[in-house]
Amino acid sequence: MNYFLVKSEPFKYSWDQFLKDKQTFWDGVRNYQARNNLKDMKKGDLVLFYHSNEGKEVVGIAKVIKESYQDPTTTDDRWVVVDLAPLEALKQPVSLQTIKDDELLKDTALVKQSRLSVMPLKAAEFDRIIALGNAE
Repeated sequence: MNYFLVKSEPFKYSWDQFLKDKQTFWDGVRNYQARNNLKDMKKGDLVLFYHSNEGKEVVGIAKVIKESYQDPTTTDDRWVVVDLAPLEALKQPVSLQTIKDDELLKDTALVKQSRLSVMPLKAAEFDRIIALGNAE
């Protein structure tokens, strides 16, 4: 299993909307590195959902339910989407500042490549963010 993080501006597509929709295709990616990360996603992989710009925090966990295919919002065949479904919200959001301050997480792509919208995570990074988000 692989682990990823995707970013969405909550005014464009929020975690709450994702929960209402029950699934979505992850579209609009127009960066080659992010696109390649979408192509690396396999059915069943786990994905953290991050609110960018407003909030700047990880808010939930999703899973890949369909692997990459042509982005239906464009005729340009360079771009792909994956289908995601929400699994659960974190008990408490994990802020970008918390991630930056954490010894295990300070070198993640979220910190080092802040403009990247789709990024891989190591299992230990994923687990640490989940632990921070589900701490009592």
